[in-house]
This record gives sequence, structure tokens and C-alpha cells, in this order.
Amino acid sequence: MDATTDKLVIVMTKGIDSELSSVAFTLANGAQTAGMEVFVFLTSAAVDLVRRKGHALTHVPPLEPLASLVSAFQARGGTIWACPPCVTSRDYEAGDLIDGVEIKGASAMFAEVRAGAATLSF
Repeated sequence: MDATTDKLVIVMTKGIDSELSSVAFTLANGAQTAGMEVFVFLTSAAVDLVRRKGHALTHVPPLEPLASLVSAFQARGGTIWACPPCVTSRDYEAGDLIDGVEIKGASAMFAEVRAGAATLSF
């Protein structure tokens, strides 16, 4: 595997009740600023972060509010995938999620990892 990459996959399991969700999106935005293409894969409670108005419930000063972090991430072209079984287990549908979130399985994430993307998990 190449020692350098311009892609990053961040796997998140923490939801709106965890400061780690804000930390993860802060790092995702930082990676974009550094010129990386960033993909966020949400599993378990992290799916709640992209439920309409769900991300508005988290703000961990001195970090930006989570809603602002997610919005900035998407505005810079970041990709957010939500785990299909995790979405289904919460009785969510695509319309329950913020615009731009794709309901995609782990195969999308693994394709980026196999192609050499670096990974972080929260």
C-alpha cells in the first residue's frame, strides 16, 4: 500500500450525546482544508447525527456547533454515508436524514480503504 494518500475515511459510532462526534467532524473539516477527500461512514448511534435537526442538539465549546461542522463538511464536498441496517433499526428513511446523506453499506467504505484511503474511527 502507498505510504501517502489524499483520501480519508472516518468511521463514527458516537451520537449526539458524545463530544467525539464534534471532534470527528472537526478533524474531517481539517483534513479537507489540508486537501484530502474525506468520507464519513456513520454506524450505530452516529446515524442520529444526520437525522433532520438531530445534529442541532450537539455543541461542544470551544468547537463549532455540530450543525455548522456538518454543513461546512458537506459544502466542501465531503461525503456522508449512513449504514443501512443502522438507519432501518431506528425506523428512519432517506427523508428523515439531512440532504446529501447517502444510505450506503460498508462496501462503499471498504472500496475507499482498499484503494488506499487512510482511516480514523470515533
